[in-house]
Amino acid sequence: MQILHPILRLLRRPGVAASHHPMHRVSSTSRPALTFMASTPPCLSTPTLVRRVLPFILAPNPPVRCLSQQYVFLILMLTFAPLVRCYNFGSWIAAKDPGDVIPMELEKLAKGRHSDGSIYRASHSWKRYYKVADRNETGLPDPTDCVFYNGTCIRHIPTRLLQIFSLKLAELSGNLGSVELYGYVAVRDHMDPLLNYLVNISRNDPIIVKQGSLINMTGPKRGIDLYGTALVEYDMRCKTTCGDLQLIDGISAIDDLWGTWNRAFTKRIYGDCGSVDITVSRIDDAVQATIEVVISEVQSSFNLCLACFIGGYNDEEIRLFNGAIHESRGLKRSVVAAVDGSTMNLKLKVASESSSTDEHCCSFKADTHGFATEEIKTNFGLISVKVNWSTLLSS
Repeated sequence: MQILHPILRLLRRPGVAASHHPMHRVSSTSRPALTFMASTPPCLSTPTLVRRVLPFILAPNPPVRCLSQQYVFLILMLTFAPLVRCYNFGSWIAAKDPGDVIPMELEKLAKGRHSDGSIYRASHSWKRYYKVADRNETGLPDPTDCVFYNGTCIRHIPTRLLQIFSLKLAELSGNLGSVELYGYVAVRDHMDPLLNYLVNISRNDPIIVKQGSLINMTGPKRGIDLYGTALVEYDMRCKTTCGDLQLIDGISAIDDLWGTWNRAFTKRIYGDCGSVDITVSRIDDAVQATIEVVISEVQSSFNLCLACFIGGYNDEEIRLFNGAIHESRGLKRSVVAAVDGSTMNLKLKVASESSSTDEHCCSFKADTHGFATEEIKTNFGLISVKVNWSTLLSS
């Protein structure tokens, strides 16, 4: 197995040189998984890879770079898979039982803090590679350089993405009760290591939360690449009259080598005055949905709760919006990962103080390209939903 690891590293990310100073994992922020859901076995199977590679072989003018990488990877997979008795090369686990569930790791990296600047001073090579000192936000556009064969794009194929379902304030030390929370949680990946914010709250406009509250996410801005290692970076604080308290501060890593795919896990990030739970899943064969919602023809003010449920995770809610609507407006754009070909459901709850809650649902089938729209007429206004499908990687 140790021989196979370097081979996979070289194949999955061309152009990245090996470093003499590897990323060190010195302590774990996670305890045993708080929850996990059973779902279908990891879907990186031999037929799946054959399906992905075959169009490149048949194409009259195949992309040479992508053909060579995927073809070599297929050969290696077929050669070594019988030895490890498992086709899940995302986790590289010699599973004795196809139903085995290996908890995902979320491990804190070398010591350092944003609050005192020490996290920027160390000379670890991974900090340079992920541009930890660069505070700019990611701006990676959707791929547009399609190559079609028999009406199907063979350049942009499903890939491996990290989906963040929720962030929750799990613990608060002392008797703080409700607190004013500010700061950020962001992700960095191989595609573009600049900050991809999940939460970014100004100290001048904090949110009010208490122990057990969800922290409303405003991101990610794009899908999160999970070929290799993704970093989760965080610096969140509680604003008080006696001085601000540090909630969590640091950087943790999620790798694609160890742990079960296509299942949701909750991990806890511990800090000085409390902890935050993050629920995530590593999704194979994934595409990304860009969800845009516009409310028009508003008759009167109402409350709207918009939630997303992706196929295979029916109990895991992705909260897209929860607030009051007073006039016609567009909501923030949301990006969600889903397995190619699965069904994504959007559930809307609308209500006012003087009326009961009405629930509406619309469904969309995940695809590598294209878009779909739905219009929902309510007593309060018209809700228009548009979902654009795309992939993250351009081969």
